[in-house]
Amino acid sequence: MKTIIVVGGGAGGLELATQLGHKLGKKKRARIVLVDRNRSHIWKPLLHEVATGSLDMSSDGVVYRAHCAAHHYEFQLGTMIGLDRVAKSIRLESLKDDEGKEVLPERELTFDTLVMAVGSVSNDFGTPGVAQHSYFLDSHQQAERFHRALLNQFMRINQSAADTELRLAIVGGGATGVELAAELNHVADLFKFYGMPEMSAKRLKVELIEAGPRILPALPQRIALAAKKELSGLGITIHENVRVTEATEEGFITGDGQLIAADLQVWAAGVKAPDFIKTIDLFETNRNGQIVVKPSLQSSVDDAVYVIGDCCACEQPDGSWVPPRAQSAHQMASLVYKNILLEAQGKPLQNYLYKDHGSLVNLSRYSTVGSLMGNLTNGSMFVEGRIARLVYISLYRMHQVAIHGWLKASAIYFAQKIGGTVKPKMKLH
Repeated sequence: MKTIIVVGGGAGGLELATQLGHKLGKKKRARIVLVDRNRSHIWKPLLHEVATGSLDMSSDGVVYRAHCAAHHYEFQLGTMIGLDRVAKSIRLESLKDDEGKEVLPERELTFDTLVMAVGSVSNDFGTPGVAQHSYFLDSHQQAERFHRALLNQFMRINQSAADTELRLAIVGGGATGVELAAELNHVADLFKFYGMPEMSAKRLKVELIEAGPRILPALPQRIALAAKKELSGLGITIHENVRVTEATEEGFITGDGQLIAADLQVWAAGVKAPDFIKTIDLFETNRNGQIVVKPSLQSSVDDAVYVIGDCCACEQPDGSWVPPRAQSAHQMASLVYKNILLEAQGKPLQNYLYKDHGSLVNLSRYSTVGSLMGNLTNGSMFVEGRIARLVYISLYRMHQVAIHGWLKASAIYFAQKIGGTVKPKMKLH
């Protein structure tokens, strides 16, 4: 029986494993294996909400072992550290418990088809001090680590003098940085209802630092201007054309030697493929470590290996490169699913053509702005307010439908609505 291994359970990887499980795994036509270093999944665009406590992993995350049992694939907990193209096998790092004791030794899994869906990590561009002094939001563990630190800082400010401020500095004016800045402002006001009466957004000083000429550089200028106006109205300081050269315990040092002081520092500037891709030294990669692929999304060096999501470097007919977005991963997963089935039937494979359905930025409860149907309207269909918020939420619901099906996704939606009436509006632990 053919074995298909999907490495990475992010948006694209989990959707693909689910589709293959229903089509091939259920009928025992192929063995579908999903490998991930985490035990549960969260939609990556929501990590900033995990970081602020607006979203609780324990209730909103997807546990892989439970999900695989319902969707006819296998789950292997582990971190990929090697690939043997000749033997068609991948090597997983030994699995250890919290005390460092080995639970499982290094393992090898053989495959007929391999799908690399390992996503991306933050790129600090080698900036001194960033790794030691900054928080990242690449995984739910990192987001929850920041959340714990944020709770401690809120408690400190609540019991400090009235003029004491909590200073947060965020490097990176992309969607993650912008959405995190707005969400922080929102949760700071919520704490007055949960035993911290002296805490409010007025005691929060958030500074957003962007090296380029404007925030949200990958999105249409009208979206960027609307977001900037909204953030400025919340009292968030925006630094544009400011390059960070160093991070210290006191804050970020800029190119002109200025210190942007901060009690908490977040690095959300730029992404790259995980470093292990370069260390296995088998693929053709670009400067961001992404794996170069053919139009069919097969790697340029091995047709048995497909690549999807943020770790994929896919050039389009017009010479542009597919951006690292959730909609890209979703589209790539759908095409690889089709191509795996076409390959089994001996039919020609389809090429991937990125379709830009627009971009949305959610500014917490304050506003949502964006453009829809980017390819058709050249980003000119501008939406904001409740309509944009509804579309933003629907993107997450569509992801839930893709991994759960309509019935369970609907049940999850109503369960979350009911739960929201009895549980706190944010995670407090």
